[in-house]
Amino acid sequence: MNQNDWTIDELICVCISRQVQDGEAVAQGIATPLVAAGYLLAWHTHAPNLYFASAIGQSICREGAPLGIASIEALWLDKAMDNLGFVEIAADVLPRMRPKEFFRPGQVDPHGNFNNIAFGKDYRKPRLRLPGTGGIPDVTNILDDVYLYVPRHSRVTFVKKLDFLSGMGHHPARVKGNGPCYLVSNLGQFDFDSGHMRVTHLHPDVNLERVQAKTGFELEISPDLKTTEPPTEEEVRLLREEIDPLGLRKLELLSGPERRQAIRTALEKEKELLL
Repeated sequence: MNQNDWTIDELICVCISRQVQDGEAVAQGIATPLVAAGYLLAWHTHAPNLYFASAIGQSICREGAPLGIASIEALWLDKAMDNLGFVEIAADVLPRMRPKEFFRPGQVDPHGNFNNIAFGKDYRKPRLRLPGTGGIPDVTNILDDVYLYVPRHSRVTFVKKLDFLSGMGHHPARVKGNGPCYLVSNLGQFDFDSGHMRVTHLHPDVNLERVQAKTGFELEISPDLKTTEPPTEEEVRLLREEIDPLGLRKLELLSGPERRQAIRTALEKEKELLL
């Protein structure tokens, strides 16, 4: 494989995978195929003893299945060790398991606090209503392993001040857990070593000036700034052939019209694979 024969969605999946350690519990939210593909890549490679938890099937699994749309149950229901109600798994089971989870913020500030509620200062008349918080306020103020990912790095997402607070970062009000320790975007990798977002890795062919220009606040820079290691040939093969042959991981990088067409194409391909 040519060293450049990979796509940015695959690089993000690989970065997520490399944050996972064998034997951990990992949690996935709804409509997060990049995260699911990253977890499954870890399970296929260096972390065969993962516990998977998800709000999609309200279940806990020990083995994976290829990502699907119509066949999503193949992972979260068919492979489940147990199925639980949403309140039970979100409020009782997951806090005790203390899983590692990647959240996708609509807005994130310099300290890793984030917003998934709405854009705009007036809650009743927002500029844009976001998907909502789900269990984010319940878990981010107690978990130690909070991770973030942003498929499209821009000043719309990285802001000095949030419109609303739904996910607690390195916030003065925190009494338990820790703020986010890691963030990956389509431009690089970041940590919050001092409680402030810091660039640790630039993705191949990305320069620091571009990252800062796409960020709405001043970034800290690691003294040991590195280039992200590209995916290996085997990692790319696993993503394309075994984990996500439908290419669902790409959906999170697409605009609305592009995403709708990609979903139609994926459903047609999935129908052929299931016949």
